[in-house]
Amino acid sequence: MLSQAAILVTALLFGGMVLYSFGFASFLFSALPAYAAGPLLRRAFPHFYIFVMVCALGGAALTATTDRASALILGLIAVTALLARQILMPAINGATDMCNRARFGILHTGSVLVTLAHIVGSSAVILRLSA
Repeated sequence: MLSQAAILVTALLFGGMVLYSFGFASFLFSALPAYAAGPLLRRAFPHFYIFVMVCALGGAALTATTDRASALILGLIAVTALLARQILMPAINGATDMCNRARFGILHTGSVLVTLAHIVGSSAVILRLSA
């Protein structure tokens, strides 16, 4: 039963990250002008990272006794989401506020790579747990 719950929690994590990254964010910029989409996305990101941390920690707890590798992957996702929320996002916002496009580009690329790593990691856990 724990492994089934772990699969569901990790699938929720995976689906939420994919939907937010490739659906919600791109939709905002296609539906709203940049001056409106940017601040809305800025307000949504902290909640996104809390969602990622809660799901990843829940999955890690559910897999801790059955699959240590999966628990480690999910734990790393939670820790790096916390770092992204507390350090990377404020730096991105600061670069935006200072109109520093070069710094924004580097930091934004970093945040995209972190999220892609989270998506890959969560998919690896789903595959491990469902094997």
